[in-house]
Amino acid sequence: MIYKRVVFFTAPLLFLLLCITQPAFPQGPAKCLVCHSAMKGRLKSPAGPLIDLHVSSDRFQSSVHGSLSCTDCHMKFADNPHVVPGGAVSPDVQKIASEISAKYPVDSVAAAACSQCHPDIYTKVLNSVHGQNIVAKHRTDGAFCLDCHGSPHYIVPVKNPASPVSRENIVETCGNCHGNKSMMAKYGINEDVMGSFEESFHGRKLALGDSRAPVCSSCHGAHDILNTSDPSSPVFGKNKLKTCGQCHKGANEKFIPAFTHKVPGPIPHYAEKALVILLLSVFTFIVVHVLLEAFSDIRDAIFRRGRDE
Repeated sequence: MIYKRVVFFTAPLLFLLLCITQPAFPQGPAKCLVCHSAMKGRLKSPAGPLIDLHVSSDRFQSSVHGSLSCTDCHMKFADNPHVVPGGAVSPDVQKIASEISAKYPVDSVAAAACSQCHPDIYTKVLNSVHGQNIVAKHRTDGAFCLDCHGSPHYIVPVKNPASPVSRENIVETCGNCHGNKSMMAKYGINEDVMGSFEESFHGRKLALGDSRAPVCSSCHGAHDILNTSDPSSPVFGKNKLKTCGQCHKGANEKFIPAFTHKVPGPIPHYAEKALVILLLSVFTFIVVHVLLEAFSDIRDAIFRRGRDE
């Protein structure tokens, strides 16, 4: 009898405790994360590509999108994900989705949904050389939002060192495409653009941790990157005067050709190698000379002591 009384009084308290200690997910994604946080592996979509079904609830909640509902982006899905997609999509989003469908065949609406919260930035991306490569040329290897920022479920602020587009990682992120020589050859772009940057004064200052050293976006821009042959590009012709002048006050037409992504000729290449060899030779000579002097002093001291005895 006493056990029944204990259960009768404690059951409501246990139920309340369980409710309180449930993960504090936003109301929207909670239903989806119940399943997707436990899912593992990939599933082949009707469009062909594999879909990663797993979404880490902790990483999603700590991302910049953690307060959003899943259907804010996956507009075609209702609260019940097992219903055939057919939710209402605004004409603006649907138009963009059709333009980028070559890049995102599985759920182009979700990719176009970025424009709902970031309209100005999205417009810049669509008009950039990267966006036009997808919209106008229907190429699938053109860079778009997720190629730079990473998974939409785990995007963190740009100033976060973990962000792929943070100052610490932006060069490596750009290098995922611009360091791919076969891709660069396909588009007629300098195949050694990343190597030339790393070997440049700017690249070496950045590698040494200089917080003022420019990165790719410092000169080329971020969302509104244009072809270098476009007169509106910040690195086209005399536009470089303004671009370089942001850091180098008083930069003139004789100054701006000093930095280029072109591979240096044989003279500077071998001159650098010669200087490195010369420097190492000088230090080697100094070390050997000091060691010989020390050996000579020790030898003289030993022989002198022997003669004195």
